[in-house]
Amino acid sequence: MAINTNFRVEKDLLGEKKISSNAYYGINTARALDNFNVSSKKVNLHLIKAIVTIKKSAAITHKKLKELSPEKADAIIKACDKILKDEFNSEFVVDALQGGAGTSTNMNVNEVIANVAIELLGGEKGDYSLVHPLHHVNMSQSTNDVYPTAIRIAAIKLLRPLSLAFANLQEALQIKENEFADVLKLGRTQLMDALPMMAGQGFGAYARAISRDRWRLYKVEERLREVNIGGTAIGTGMNATLKYIFLMTDILQDLTGLGLARSDYPMDTTQNMDVFVEVSGLLKSASVNLIKISNDIRLLGSGPRGGIGELSLPKVQAGSSIMAGKVNPVIAEMAAQTSMKVISNDAAITYAAASGQLELNAFGPLIAESLLESLEILTNAVNIFTEKCINGLEVNEGNCSHNLEASTSVVTALVHHIGYDKASEIAKKSLRENKTIKELCLEEGILTPEKLNEILNPYEITKPGIPGMKEGKK
Repeated sequence: MAINTNFRVEKDLLGEKKISSNAYYGINTARALDNFNVSSKKVNLHLIKAIVTIKKSAAITHKKLKELSPEKADAIIKACDKILKDEFNSEFVVDALQGGAGTSTNMNVNEVIANVAIELLGGEKGDYSLVHPLHHVNMSQSTNDVYPTAIRIAAIKLLRPLSLAFANLQEALQIKENEFADVLKLGRTQLMDALPMMAGQGFGAYARAISRDRWRLYKVEERLREVNIGGTAIGTGMNATLKYIFLMTDILQDLTGLGLARSDYPMDTTQNMDVFVEVSGLLKSASVNLIKISNDIRLLGSGPRGGIGELSLPKVQAGSSIMAGKVNPVIAEMAAQTSMKVISNDAAITYAAASGQLELNAFGPLIAESLLESLEILTNAVNIFTEKCINGLEVNEGNCSHNLEASTSVVTALVHHIGYDKASEIAKKSLRENKTIKELCLEEGILTPEKLNEILNPYEITKPGIPGMKEGKK
């Protein structure tokens, strides 16, 4: 009788299940595939690699403590190294949205590591007498201490390039602040003409907002460094020795290069997810600033004839399939849309963190998926926005000058010299007769040309003080 070699049979407490003979995952993963066919998104690979690193650290720890044979430990360590080199990415197949507080993801990792290790020992996949996913790979661990620790490791590693991306954006905005420092333009409040300003001042304000985001993102890493590894199922540490708990964390620090610290109260770190809400909240705050800046740039760059047209955005692609010659502000739109996605992810993280019950939060997978996605896409969006929009921005001095001269904004500079009522009268007449404020003042002899030039000096009307009046004099 011919033997079917296309699959192997694995058993668990629910019974038997056929697994493809080519698969490195096992029965727990196969059941998760049946149960959680929700989306087209698999578990974030950054999270997978963080879990693999934890498994490697555990194997090294157990080898040092002589709790695992050197042969098995070395096979697990080598298997982890191969996985970390992206050799088995396709084996991590569980849907990102899953029940079980991340157990399916943890078991997917345990099974792949075990089967890779089995082959390294000369065995065949599924022969768990050589290396067992639970007894050996998951030794002294629970999903409930592995998964939150892995989220923290993955988040820190994604947070650092995001902080750098915001630092680069801040620098790019500061360059524009200096580049446009001498360009006088119209400032606006509530979309209406307000006061004169230097174009560079606007970019300086953007840079200050982004600098706050950069600093907050840089500092929040500290909140993620406290890990509950060794706390096992509910934070009490049952089935994990004190020697393992302390050595495990030290080795994990070495493997990740991160300043991880053992939680002094693992039960808290196991069940409470507020730290992820805090991090996500800062991503939301940064996204708010990014939307504001990108929308301002789109507005100031509108036109080229029918809009404000004070900025020229880099042209990166044709804008329409029907309107020939149209170019749209697509990079700024991308930055805003990405930010909107981050804000929506923050709502999911907030609700998931609030929904934990008693000694465990079952909604860690949604938190992990949403937070890691936000970190990744925001980093990419900020880098693209900096490179393909901010760096290539140009100011249209002619349009800035025209819009300023056509407005009545400079009349505010005259209030302390001619009074509010007279200034209002001049402003109304300027709009009615389509003349500039300066022209009317000269026509009516309200002020001398010399005094007008002194009051309306660009460097006087764009800084603190009363234009045309020295400090201490009236």
